[in-house]
Order: sequence, then structure tokens, then C-alpha cells
Amino acid sequence: MGRHLVERCAARGAEVVGLGRRAADDAHAPTALLRYLSVDLRDADAAREAIASVAPDRIFHLAADASVAASWAAPSATIENNLTSALGLLEAVRCGAPGAPVLVACSGEEYGSAAGEVAAVTEDHPLRPPSPYAVSKASVDLLAGFYADAHGLRIVRTRAFNHAGPGQGPGYVVADLARQIARAEADGEQGTVHLGVGNTSVRRDFTDVRDVVRAYDLLLDRGAKGAFNVCRGESVAVTDIVAGLARHSYLRVEARTDPALMREHEVMDVRGSHEHLTGLTGWRPEIPLDETLGAALEWWRERIGGGATP
Repeated sequence: MGRHLVERCAARGAEVVGLGRRAADDAHAPTALLRYLSVDLRDADAAREAIASVAPDRIFHLAADASVAASWAAPSATIENNLTSALGLLEAVRCGAPGAPVLVACSGEEYGSAAGEVAAVTEDHPLRPPSPYAVSKASVDLLAGFYADAHGLRIVRTRAFNHAGPGQGPGYVVADLARQIARAEADGEQGTVHLGVGNTSVRRDFTDVRDVVRAYDLLLDRGAKGAFNVCRGESVAVTDIVAGLARHSYLRVEARTDPALMREHEVMDVRGSHEHLTGLTGWRPEIPLDETLGAALEWWRERIGGGATP
């Protein structure tokens, strides 16, 4: 997400400064960055110094521990890291850049089981987070709303549903499936490849990452406040994702349930409504899911073929 957002903002002529916990000489930092500051936002003093030194005109807060599976293994760390880093950033903005609009990236995961009760989830639906990760994002969502109300900060909260595309690392369904296919191709396998998946009946609302960052950019351009869903507005099954990726490979690809990937408390069908976002900005998803899947697979082919750590 961050890489695509940097490229979009830089293409519009913005001078983009990155903040993150990675080392400043990290080879994976986008080349379009004007500069990069190695800052742990959980360190309140360091966060304030960084914001004061940059004096930003606009701020996108994307940083988070974002793996649902990892959050079950380490719930305390996930909730603490995500909430404390958001608090560090918002305090730094309050003290050093109170006039700058801020986008705080939250998640459609916050709706949880409420998402299975209606045809399409709107921003008015109750938050019923089904995992420690979702709890952390709901907490950040509430915290950002509090800073907007109590301190008058110009904050927009985005609840992005599943997104995918080129550049997405392991730990997400499209990326993991694309990586398995790219690895099989690189190994010269022929015939049928079985991909390990969790519950094949689960349906999710997928949007291309490039469409998501366009929504983020538009929301800050419009001076939006409050919460906005970012989604395609339709759900697809995991089996449809497998079939879509298979169309971009010479291999025959089949899904095979892996018990280790099954989740408890799974919400079976999630679909959001982007009417609120569209009404304010005119945004609609433009990139077809098939193009997203093809781009994700091609990115993994380049990564594995180029010798990078898959």
C-alpha cells in the first residue's frame, strides 16, 4: 500500500517523506521518496520530533501489524503496537501539525459478524471485531475519531476491505496463492498444482491496491472527515480467486483445504458499500479483479525469478 501511495503522490508533484521502523537504508524503500526517516511511532518523543522536522501538508497513517493470523498468536503485541503507534502519530500531529489533514487507515475487518447480516455493509453498521487484529483497528478507528472531536484535527478514517495486487507480501490470500503458483512455475512443475487454502466457501470483497490508494488520495483532496468504506461492493469466493489466478498460468491449478489455514469465528461472506465514498469523491473501482490477479502473479514471478526471498 505504502509503495503505491508514494508513487501516486510523487507523480502529482508532492515531496513525499516516509516514516517507519525499517532502517533508513532499507533497499525496499520506494525510490520516489524525497527522504525516509527511521522512526518508531510508539516512541512519543521521536514521533513529535519527526513530524515537527517535516512540517507535513498531508499525512497518511498506514503503519500497522496487519496479519490476522499473527494477531491470534500475539494478541497483546498486535493491539499494543497498532494502538500505541496511532496514538504517537496523532499526538505528534496535535502538537506539531494541527492543520494538516490526516488519513488513518482502518479496516473493514472491524465490522466482523455484522458483515454477514446484511447485503452490503455501510459505515453505520456496528463494529463487532472478530480477531485481535480487528480489535486493534477498531480501537485505532475510535481513537482517531476522538482526536477529531476533542482536538479538532482534520481526520478521515478509511475502512478498506480486502485489497490485493502487485507488491503484496506473504500472509494474504491472493499473495500467498500467487506465490505458490509462481514458485511451481519457477521449479518447472507440469500438470496440476494443488494450492493450500483455508475455508474455500469464504467470500470476500477484493479491491485493487491501486484503486484503494486513489480513494485515499481523493479523500484528503476533498477534505473528508469521518469514516469511509473502501471496497468493490461485491464478494468472491476463494475458489474464484484460485480459478482467476489459474487463467494466468500454464499450470492446472486446484485448491486443497489445509486444516492449518482454517480459522475459528470465520465470517463467511463480507461485502461492503462504497456509496458514501462515491457520493463525496466520485470514486469507483476501475481495475477489474482479473487484472489485479494477473498483476499479483506477475509480481511474484519477477520476485522469485529474480532471486529475491519469496
